[in-house]
Amino acid sequence: MKPSPTLLIVLCFVASAGIRAWEGSVAIASEIAFEGVSEVPENNQNMCPEPQDSEELLDLIIERQDYLDEFEQTLMDREQVLKVVKLQLEKKLLELEDAENELANTLAIADKAAEEDITRLTSVYENMKSKEAAEIFETMDISFAAGFLSRMRPDAAAGILSNVDTKVAYAISVVMAGRNVGAPTQQ
Repeated sequence: MKPSPTLLIVLCFVASAGIRAWEGSVAIASEIAFEGVSEVPENNQNMCPEPQDSEELLDLIIERQDYLDEFEQTLMDREQVLKVVKLQLEKKLLELEDAENELANTLAIADKAAEEDITRLTSVYENMKSKEAAEIFETMDISFAAGFLSRMRPDAAAGILSNVDTKVAYAISVVMAGRNVGAPTQQ
């Protein structure tokens, strides 16, 4: 089954929202990671200050570990938020697919009803006296009249076409003949 244009547009919006949510969380995570750091040193030797003694070293390690634990928790929180957003997006996508299917069913019912109406009206014109039907067809748009005549039995269409003005008959014939000019002749 070929996806409808509406579904493709909705999928693009959903993907865009997901990307924006991801980019936002990455940007926030980056901001938190470098909070308070104005400049990154060029080499790793200057990354940590030289401790004066082992106690100071231990304090620095504990401080760094606390910072890393806090940062890890922030990342886990953001991951949870992303999971919730993903679930919400999946739910919305399913709702949109259901709505699209419902709309397709409604359109199919409407198309079937319209087709039945056209078939019924075509039958009415076929059963009218040719001269009376011709008077009506002369007032119709040429394409509209050609559509009806192409659906009629050939004998009924011929009777109507023979009773319309010759210029109108010619115009209707041209439209009918040109409808399938560009259609492929082989499969």
